[in-house]
Amino acid sequence: MSQIIFSILLAITLGVFAYSAFKIYQLFRLTKPAYPVRDYGKRIKRTIINGFFQERIFRNPIAGFMHAMVFWGFCLILVGSIEMVIDGIIGSERILSELGIIYNIFMAGGDIFAYIIAVFIVVFIIRRSLLNIKRLNGKELKHKNHVDAYIALSFILILMISLAGLNIFYLAGHSDFVGTYPISELIAPMFINLQTNTIQVLHDIFWWTHILLIFVFANMLPYSKHFHIFMSLPNVFFSRLTPLGKMANMDSITKEVKSMLDPETAFVASPEGEEIPSRFGILDIEDVTWKNYIDSLACTQCGRCTAVCPANITGKELSPRKMIMNIRMRMKMKGPHLVKNASYSDGKALIRGLIKEEEIWACTTCNACAKECPLNIDHPTFILDLRRYLVMEESAAPAALNAIFSNIENNGAPWQYSNQDRLNWTE
Repeated sequence: MSQIIFSILLAITLGVFAYSAFKIYQLFRLTKPAYPVRDYGKRIKRTIINGFFQERIFRNPIAGFMHAMVFWGFCLILVGSIEMVIDGIIGSERILSELGIIYNIFMAGGDIFAYIIAVFIVVFIIRRSLLNIKRLNGKELKHKNHVDAYIALSFILILMISLAGLNIFYLAGHSDFVGTYPISELIAPMFINLQTNTIQVLHDIFWWTHILLIFVFANMLPYSKHFHIFMSLPNVFFSRLTPLGKMANMDSITKEVKSMLDPETAFVASPEGEEIPSRFGILDIEDVTWKNYIDSLACTQCGRCTAVCPANITGKELSPRKMIMNIRMRMKMKGPHLVKNASYSDGKALIRGLIKEEEIWACTTCNACAKECPLNIDHPTFILDLRRYLVMEESAAPAALNAIFSNIENNGAPWQYSNQDRLNWTE
């Protein structure tokens, strides 16, 4: 009976998660191309260094170390979770114990990290609730963002407590247990005098609590900032490989300029059927690229980007974290309607709806935010595309930039002097 109940709950869990994943896939289909994904060797290397070894997160030594330990702990504990699913389906107990010493290593690591993670999660909750850490309390973080963080941290804490309890009562009820559990083996003797039935009931309670929490937590993640648990490694893998300071040209503009400079094609009409850009730059969510959207799904809202932004530090409106959060927020608002009706409009847009022009032009494109982000999110490229829309579609650049554009057009240089007078200084 327990196998049947477990299988039904697992099927429901997978079904709900598949539904959520399909909804996100539909939203991805609304996005524009970004760049071709090549150089897989470099991408795998970057994923290992930045993703698995958490290179960037150690720039904040204390908090970075704790977050890295939580990540590595989850990687080890995942093996035990897979074993629980197999056991639940076929009615076995500790089926992966056939792996021998490898099993002992994973079980020992999972047992140790269950206690470490529980301690660090308590520290994270204290940091959020009692310490006034500026980057965790930006103006773009609403009450629901903080509630989301506390719910996720609480789930993880209970998961670790239930895992520890599961191990303790497994050891208390089995003198011939399999695996190695360095910490739980020290605690289990405190409960061996309980009745056998009591130990078994407590073991089952912790077992079901742990696995059901995993099922519920997995289906909460797509609607939480903690979706980065799934999206962080893919985002690092697909991140740009070119230097951060390099600003990519727009392919449509480059092609047009090249054709104008080619005497053979300058006065030839574009081939029939050639795609004409519907819009230059980004105005609203249907203009963002798949990389912009995956950035928004991977964002942990940690605020490291905003903390190092010189514009934000000097009191300007710009917050790189807010920019990335606005992508996901706007997609949530408009995306489902666009899936049903490609011409849907609610009369709003990213620009001036969620993002002020002042924010867009405050960016110095120094790339400090992209350099600091643990997940390789590319904030400046998104901001640059917002600017491209304002300049190329609305001619809405600040007055100083419009003067530069005018001088380039008339004088061939950014200055207001004729190019014939450039050498006057020599006199």
